[in-house]
Amino acid sequence: MAATLSEAGSIVTATHGSSPETITSLDHDCVLVRTMPPGSLEQVVFRMDALASLETSGTLVVNPPKAIEAAVDKYLTTSRLSQAGLLTPPTTTCQTVEAAMQAFSDLGGDVVLKPLFGGEGRGIARLTDEALALRAFKLVVQLGGILYLQQFISHEGFDIRVLLVGDTVLAMRRRNALDWRTNISRGAIAEPHEVTDEQLDMATRAAVAVGAPLAGVDLLPGRDGRLYAIEVNAVPGWRAIAQATNVDVADVVLRWIEQQR
Repeated sequence: MAATLSEAGSIVTATHGSSPETITSLDHDCVLVRTMPPGSLEQVVFRMDALASLETSGTLVVNPPKAIEAAVDKYLTTSRLSQAGLLTPPTTTCQTVEAAMQAFSDLGGDVVLKPLFGGEGRGIARLTDEALALRAFKLVVQLGGILYLQQFISHEGFDIRVLLVGDTVLAMRRRNALDWRTNISRGAIAEPHEVTDEQLDMATRAAVAVGAPLAGVDLLPGRDGRLYAIEVNAVPGWRAIAQATNVDVADVVLRWIEQQR
């Protein structure tokens, strides 16, 4: 994505070498963000700034840039969820190997190491061995990364993805018999799911916490009987949930956007 701000506040954009297109608030009713790829700090900041400029110029941006910013940053997401009173796995975010090793011990010697930015299960590792944990933490620090550790929550091999589109609610279970990660991209199978009142309440509060009216909220029922809020995706994919629920999600989203105009 490239952008040039004109005097009229328009943004000339080009994505991955495509022909430039001028986006202005007069020409477009809405910009629906469908991807937020990994990148350097400069790239991420630029993308957020470009979306914010569109929003400021009067274009409806879905989701709002501030919501995307909060959702792509796992530390910020977890902070927002905790502040909203939602149960999350015990989490430590730190910058040194020493602090990470202490957290590894404090969290029971069974942790999930996640990149601060990213999704679809990429870069996630479950660590139960102290020596392997030390090596992993050193590598992250050497690469200039932040150490984001969560206590592993024992579960029954599935989590719940709740997709909120305004007041519309769709849900699926993601079950994986081959891997502890339940991402569809990691081989999980999607099944239709009817949310309970508790699950709907938690998903709604999580979406509100990051400010995302279009949100994919991941919930994990633990073997301890408690329900954990894991993640909020402000640029949610919906192919799997559309297949699981037999609902044309794209149509639902576009109809909801039409109502916002």
